[in-house]
Amino acid sequence: MEQPNLSYINSMSGGDKAFEQKLIEIIQLEFPEEKKIYFSNFNAKDFKQIAENVHKLKHKISILGLEKSYEVAVAYENNLHDGNIDLHEEFEAILTTMTNYLELL
Repeated sequence: MEQPNLSYINSMSGGDKAFEQKLIEIIQLEFPEEKKIYFSNFNAKDFKQIAENVHKLKHKISILGLEKSYEVAVAYENNLHDGNIDLHEEFEAILTTMTNYLELL
């Protein structure tokens, strides 16, 4: 599985370390709550809300340089609109990878 990285954040910052740190802090603050809401909606089988949660989370996936995972999130979001959760386990693995990475920063 691909690993998160800060390449995108570094390219956006133009070398501004304070900006990079602020963006990382925002992701570290928002991601756990967004993940919690995703799982709550998944357990409630609220497909519309799950799709919205995935839509929101996929931007953080992209920011952390997870290009293939972003494609999975896009496909999963589209599938959810049809009530299809086939990519749930793959998406959950992406969230776990992100969680582990963010805890190390």
